Amino acid sequence: MTIDRRAFVQGLGLGTLGALAGCSSTASTGLKTSPAVASGLALPAFESVRPEVYWRAVRAQFPLLEDPLYLNTGGLGPTSQPVLDTLFETMRQLQEHSETGHGRFEPARAVVARFVGAGTDEICFVRNATEGNSIIASGLSLKAGDEVIFETHAHPGGSFPWFNQARERGVVVRLFEPDPSSPEANLQRIRDLITPRTRVIQVSHITCTTGLVLPVAAVAELAQARGIWFHVDGAQSVGMIPVGLDALGCDSYAFSGHKWLGAPHETGVLYLRRTRLNEISSTGIGAYSGELSWLPGELKYSATAARHEYGTRNAGAVEAVAAAVRFQESIGGERIAARGRDLAGFLLVELAKVPGITVLTPSHESLRASMTTIQHPRADASKFFNYLLEKHRLRCRPVTEQGMQALRISTHIFTLQEDCERVVAAVKTSIREL
Repeated sequence: MTIDRRAFVQGLGLGTLGALAGCSSTASTGLKTSPAVASGLALPAFESVRPEVYWRAVRAQFPLLEDPLYLNTGGLGPTSQPVLDTLFETMRQLQEHSETGHGRFEPARAVVARFVGAGTDEICFVRNATEGNSIIASGLSLKAGDEVIFETHAHPGGSFPWFNQARERGVVVRLFEPDPSSPEANLQRIRDLITPRTRVIQVSHITCTTGLVLPVAAVAELAQARGIWFHVDGAQSVGMIPVGLDALGCDSYAFSGHKWLGAPHETGVLYLRRTRLNEISSTGIGAYSGELSWLPGELKYSATAARHEYGTRNAGAVEAVAAAVRFQESIGGERIAARGRDLAGFLLVELAKVPGITVLTPSHESLRASMTTIQHPRADASKFFNYLLEKHRLRCRPVTEQGMQALRISTHIFTLQEDCERVVAAVKTSIREL
């Protein structure tokens, strides 16, 4: 899969680019900002009879502008003020004595490990899901002719590392098209591609294109039974839905902090099952990866996944990942997942009623979560995106992968019911105006 990002940017009108750039400062534009953010403000009790009261309080924790309305958490998730406070305050404290703050990593690691159901020895902090995917692809001992299976809707951060191995080592890439009909149909498509040369199966837990949820636990069982390494690109899952890696059964799992989890930019986590730690070579290495007390001597790797962390790191960002976890825990993982699913479900039903609009996100309950992807009958992805942004102040995400020419709408904890109603109204209007 490829994304022609340059063509997309060139396709944006000057007015569109100006509209995005012009929202960065209320002083220069006069645009309305988000409600005043009170750092660390306790959320009210959740009342099922008045849910929007609660979700407005959650929304008030984000310094996110209201114009344009942000609906692209699948691309980049905004960070709440409490998490930003942790980031900035930690960095400020460390500058007081010019310290690295590496001693802060282990408490943060414990918080994140608990959140995703892993051991503290099984996770390491990386920059993003792409880096985690790359560590696995380059670290496995693969040779020419060995095969890796993944889906055609994989993000470039999930596909490029494997195509790089095809170029550098002759690894063979085998692809399957995600099936929107049922979990079993996707499992069968993977099963049909397995050969004696299959060494790796990778899937996106949730695809970045249509928001299709793949049956990762069932794929794990399939891979385990055949001795095949199973890796999951979880960029679109952690923070959107509860994830329990201890029960999932995969060998490795990578996710970004700066999407649904709401952590700062350039944060991520790689999970590496402890029993398979030594099967991944350390392709990036330096101080903190292990011990070498005297030169020359024998390098002894760290006995944990932290061997893939090296050099001076931003401890403020790491502590902010833990703060993002705590913020989500204060809401509750199941409540977050239900909220996103309910809003996306509303969009799916209402947009399907609009004449000419095609909904690409599966209607099957177990195959969808918090993203909804639609196609317009007369507008490609760029034109549809520009129209909704310029005319209706809605910031979505164009989907050009695999020629889909669609638009993706993300619904998360700061999204309100009225926001979704606004999307439906805008799409209805687009049928008349485009």
